[in-house]
Amino acid sequence: MTFVEDRKPRSDAARSGFGRPVGDALVDGESQITSEFAIPVGLDVAPVAEPETHTTSEFAVPDGLAPPQPAAPEPEGSAFSPPSTYSSGHAPVAFTPPSGVPVIRLTKELPWQDRMRTMLRMPVAERPALEPVHKEDESGPAIPRVLDLTLRIGELLLAGGEGAEDVEAAMFAVCRSYGLDRCEPNVTFTLLSISYQPSLVDDPVTASRTVRRRATDYTRLAAVYRLVDDLSDPETAFSLEEAYRRLAEIRRNRHPYPGWVLTGASGLLAGAASILVGGDLIVFVAAALGAMLGDRLAWLCAGRGLPEFYQFTVAAMPPAAIGIALTLVGVDVNASAVITGGLFALLPGRALVAGVQDGLTGFYITAAARLLEVMYLYVGIVVGVLLALYFGVQVGAELSPDAATAGADQRPYWQTGAAMLLALTFAVLLQQERSTVLLVTLNGGVAWVVYGAMHYAGEISPVASTAVAAGLVGLFGQLLSRYRFASALPYTTAAIGPLLPGSATYFGLLAFAQNDVDQGVVNLTKAAALAMAIAIGVNLGSEISRLFLRIGSPEGRRAAKRTRGF
Repeated sequence: MTFVEDRKPRSDAARSGFGRPVGDALVDGESQITSEFAIPVGLDVAPVAEPETHTTSEFAVPDGLAPPQPAAPEPEGSAFSPPSTYSSGHAPVAFTPPSGVPVIRLTKELPWQDRMRTMLRMPVAERPALEPVHKEDESGPAIPRVLDLTLRIGELLLAGGEGAEDVEAAMFAVCRSYGLDRCEPNVTFTLLSISYQPSLVDDPVTASRTVRRRATDYTRLAAVYRLVDDLSDPETAFSLEEAYRRLAEIRRNRHPYPGWVLTGASGLLAGAASILVGGDLIVFVAAALGAMLGDRLAWLCAGRGLPEFYQFTVAAMPPAAIGIALTLVGVDVNASAVITGGLFALLPGRALVAGVQDGLTGFYITAAARLLEVMYLYVGIVVGVLLALYFGVQVGAELSPDAATAGADQRPYWQTGAAMLLALTFAVLLQQERSTVLLVTLNGGVAWVVYGAMHYAGEISPVASTAVAAGLVGLFGQLLSRYRFASALPYTTAAIGPLLPGSATYFGLLAFAQNDVDQGVVNLTKAAALAMAIAIGVNLGSEISRLFLRIGSPEGRRAAKRTRGF
């Protein structure tokens, strides 16, 4: 079989081998070359479409599916109308930015004390880092100067009677406000230290300061708290020189009350305390005169440089001597109430509460030092009163313990007024701001009403009644301090004045003076139990207030320092 070439022109399909074959047929006597991929004869195939003139993509809209036409522009509405691109039926998909959605708080930020205390109880590696703030001057203040400012602020707080935990929180807040977040403050009874390490590979910078003088001035304490609050506020920018200037003004400020006002306040305090234990007008005047005389003698000893132990010993003798003298001259007066009122003006309730609070929060060295100081001052009071009582017993003065509190539970209105007067005068002795005196006076009156209702009306143990009343004092004081973003001491210390164990202390000393050692030990132990109930109750009330309030950490407030090995 032979093939001949087709002389006619072929189509493109025939040239490519995909046209209609002619098999063995002869076209004009010539054969056409075919391929094994040719379509057999008799099978109709749809004609091939003409190639498109433009390139398409897999993302092109298929034929028959028309794209949505843009909506006609709507007229512009008011500022309160919803945007034209939004509809509740076709809301856009929610999107969270990488930096997170900022939390909107409808209330003011929490107090810096809670935030700093929470971070102090965390390890350094777990503390939240400061947000980077871009400043024109990236150099910032010198680290040694920031540490020096921090130590000076801590010194004022510790010298004013603030607890060790709150002093550490304030020091940490000052350092953090200037960008020093990797710092560790340390507070003991007489020494402050702070260490800052920029990173794990840098050398730490450490500074310390010794607290040599202590002065009770709650007005200065409140001013220091305001300074720390302003430094901790992210909306305010305080330079280091401005902070030093304000700190110097706080140091230079005079006490709000002169010396003669303090002397009169100590007399009124003793007189009010004598009314609490059953005294009358004569007892009130005698106790006030004895306390004022003791206060002036204590000032004289302080001017001569004598230690506080001897100052308390000298101050405790005039009230006891006046009570014994009235008994010896035959005046029908409750001498025991005169002596007890003088004791109320001297008992170191402030130092006792601070010492127990430091122990409960894990600062055992500072707590031991504070309680040792309280013991020395208490012994000084005991020595002064005991000397006067022993002399009075030897010369024939008849002092009956049963007559000390006779009729004390039959004058609730007089006692409530006396308790409020006692708290008022105690606040003046602590050099409190005038704006806080009224609040602490009301707090002291509430504490005495609760104590009287439980002990006299309900016949409940005096220790339990004292603990509950002190707990309310701590609770109200903590709430007031949170409301004003200040320290809780001005609202609690003076309010516990009516609860101090003056009567139990007097009974114990009188028993010792009358050679009844067993009864003296029992009464002094009762006085120690009442003092501990006051201190623990105040601290417990403060902690209860924190249980029901947010404290600056989503995980809650960490516990205090632990030494149980886990």
